[in-house]
Amino acid sequence: MSPDDAASLAAVVAGLVVLPGDERYDNERAVFNLNHELTPAVIVVAENAADVQAAVAFAAARHRPVLVKTTGHQMVGTARGAVVIATHRMNAVVIDPVGHTARVGAGALWGEVVAAAAKDGLAPLNGSNPTVGVSGYTLGGGLSPTLGRAHGYAADHVRSLEVVTADGELRHVHATSEPELFWALRGGKGNFGVVTALEFDLFPVPRIYGGGLYFAGDRMADVLRAWTAWLPDTPETMVSSFAALRLPPLPELPEPLRGVFAVTVRFAFSGPAEDGEQSIAQLRAIAPTIMDTVRDMPYSEVASIHDEPTEPLPYYERGIMLREFPEQAQDKLVELVGPGSDTTMWIAELRALGGAWDREPAVPNAVATRGLPYSLLGVEVGPLDEQPRLKQSIGALLDGMAPWQGDRRLVNNLAPEEAVDAAAIYGPERYARLVAVKKAYDPTNMFRINHNVSPTT
Repeated sequence: MSPDDAASLAAVVAGLVVLPGDERYDNERAVFNLNHELTPAVIVVAENAADVQAAVAFAAARHRPVLVKTTGHQMVGTARGAVVIATHRMNAVVIDPVGHTARVGAGALWGEVVAAAAKDGLAPLNGSNPTVGVSGYTLGGGLSPTLGRAHGYAADHVRSLEVVTADGELRHVHATSEPELFWALRGGKGNFGVVTALEFDLFPVPRIYGGGLYFAGDRMADVLRAWTAWLPDTPETMVSSFAALRLPPLPELPEPLRGVFAVTVRFAFSGPAEDGEQSIAQLRAIAPTIMDTVRDMPYSEVASIHDEPTEPLPYYERGIMLREFPEQAQDKLVELVGPGSDTTMWIAELRALGGAWDREPAVPNAVATRGLPYSLLGVEVGPLDEQPRLKQSIGALLDGMAPWQGDRRLVNNLAPEEAVDAAAIYGPERYARLVAVKKAYDPTNMFRINHNVSPTT
């Protein structure tokens, strides 16, 4: 891109315009996954919605694609030749304690929203990692591991969005204003425009009973069977997951987990702590724990339940949905990642869904995974030159569980470079509707650096 082109853009934006060679370029293109590199032609560090409009108009005039980045937990493609819009400066969070809503900018992170809402005894349908961007997570559905089973997907509780579409228009989109676009944005990820702000529901949950029970890995089969037998009798206020962990001997990890194979059952219970304690008592009794972090806590501390890394690292992850998890599937999971396996996978996590995740919201949306009872995610960590091994490791897990795989996918759990059939992710009817919205709002496929819904399908 020529300096003159960049200068014309810089003249109409309040934020920064950064080209390759600029000392700020590497910082602004950096993403959370150190194995993923963006090489855009220009980066617009937006201050406001007008900057986003200017960047989109600039890209349209030059027939360049647009990619939006907050922290970049799940980037797709390298953005070579593209216009990247960095939204991290647009991170305002406004809580309405009376209406139980939050209005947040495109660059807000979940940790910021959780902290702001907690001051008024409220909680959002946040993700497990506080450094994940609210907008991308929510547009992909948003599978909250703390409140989702009681309230559904984060996308189900979006009241309105401000979005810049490919024509450069800033639209205020809600259930009665452009209802088809409102339907598609909530679940269709970044295929339809650049969200500059969104408003969504909060819930009166000032405290939560949660944490993890950690057991020696050689008890995996016992713990997994007990957990799956326990799940059906739990209320929707109980969200739980199972994970097999092979973490390295890093000093920042709790001593019982350093360099050992362990399994954990995690909980988030939004009812009275004494009820939560009684509910998990039978799981505490399965075997001696090597670590027990389950406790009553203010909602502001929910990130401690999964305790995920908050600093960038090199990794590869990929997930599928399971339509069922019978005894044969449980045995297969133990075979694939249990004590007798030779896997190097850092984390293999199975989240139990159901409850409100299965129910259509009052205003339906494009989320495709209702009715699928489990989400399975594999995570490997290692540098880029080990990518073949990382992919093979996770591929072995997901291929092994394929007999029980569901026919749809959670778009937030797709690998960045994974070749997927978007029609298969969403199902044929939902995909056809998404294509119709794409044709109406992005006919040239400006927003294509993603798991793409193509307007020419």
